[in-house]
Amino acid sequence: MSVSSTAVFISRIRGLPVLDASGDQVGRVRDVVIQLRTQGRAPRVKGLVVELFARRRIFVPMPRVHAVDASQVAIEGQVDTRRFSKRDAETLVIDELFDRTISRPENHRAAIYDVSMKPTRAREWEVADVALRELPANGRFRLGQRGRTAIVRWSEIPNLVLTTQQVTDHLVAQMADMKPADMARELHDMAPERRAEVVEQLDDEQLADALEELPEDEQVALLTALDNERAADVLEEMNPDDAADLIKELPAEMAEDLLQRMEPDDAADVRGLLIYADLTAGGMMTPEPVVLSPDATVAEALARVRDEELTPALASMVFICRPPLDTPTGRFLGIVHTQRLLREPPSVMVSGMLDDDLEPLHPHSALAEVSRYFATYNLVVAPVVNSENQLVGAVAVDDLVDHMLPEDWRGNQMDGEDDEPHSSEVSRG
Repeated sequence: MSVSSTAVFISRIRGLPVLDASGDQVGRVRDVVIQLRTQGRAPRVKGLVVELFARRRIFVPMPRVHAVDASQVAIEGQVDTRRFSKRDAETLVIDELFDRTISRPENHRAAIYDVSMKPTRAREWEVADVALRELPANGRFRLGQRGRTAIVRWSEIPNLVLTTQQVTDHLVAQMADMKPADMARELHDMAPERRAEVVEQLDDEQLADALEELPEDEQVALLTALDNERAADVLEEMNPDDAADLIKELPAEMAEDLLQRMEPDDAADVRGLLIYADLTAGGMMTPEPVVLSPDATVAEALARVRDEELTPALASMVFICRPPLDTPTGRFLGIVHTQRLLREPPSVMVSGMLDDDLEPLHPHSALAEVSRYFATYNLVVAPVVNSENQLVGAVAVDDLVDHMLPEDWRGNQMDGEDDEPHSSEVSRG
């Protein structure tokens, strides 16, 4: 079955081949990683443990799972071949839940023999049902005896995992569905010892998202408290401009060590931003806007701006350049607004609708010039082009506002010096 609303019993995918986007087998499904959540909510499925042919076990996040059927699991994107290491707040379904004995009503005892999971939205899964087999009073089956079976909702046995977890696990689970700003507020309000425990159990992407919302001094304190290998992994997950801002605040020796440990492409993006002063277009820009060649079609452009990883600002405009399309690109030709794309037939080439009258920003344009530029042209994102007419990045309005606000605005917000109420737990919607 392809990824749909249908529940998948985990015993049925155990051992299935895992194929990459090219159709090559990467390995086989060994287990499923789940993370508990509070208030009786079903655990979130974080990903698959895949055993490679060399018997190394790796982790594949559920957003990478493209399709599941009776014979295989298809994944997309690059495979991280680092050895899988389970975090304290995580549970392995097959290794830790199968055969677990639980108590049922009327003093009956039962053993778990399967667990199902189902997608709840695009690329997100949660535990659905638990399959139970009733045990005899003495706990042992006679030869040929199997026991009555039942399939129940996870919510009917809410203490299955919660009873084995510590307070820290509850906090980590609660933060799994928070927006980054709310995660940051929770970390800000924690005692130092508790914060260190929670940070240890958060996955790298969650921690990166929260770091971007914390005051600068707390970002530095949290990052320097990590071992350098983990710190580099977290920096890789951050937006390059935010990672560059943070690295500038670190001791030079540590900053260089972290850059050396990062993936080369990620490190190159950050190094490219470090050469610019903070309050300039180059210091505020991201090197990863949506860049297309002039022969790209409207359909291709719209597919790119649909990427859920893009911010609304970056999705509002595509930049047309000669190859290469990675920044710094070939010759910058112009921009196309997403609104214009929506009004054109899918097969039309973007080169036929270029706005080439918009004068781009220069990397060394000062903050005042950048803010006037946004006000003049009513933009939410703007191209940054160097003296060789290469696109080197784009400034988004949220990064501009971030640099226009007082330096300690995040700290003031964390301490409640704003007018808006905040929920301690906000769903991603």
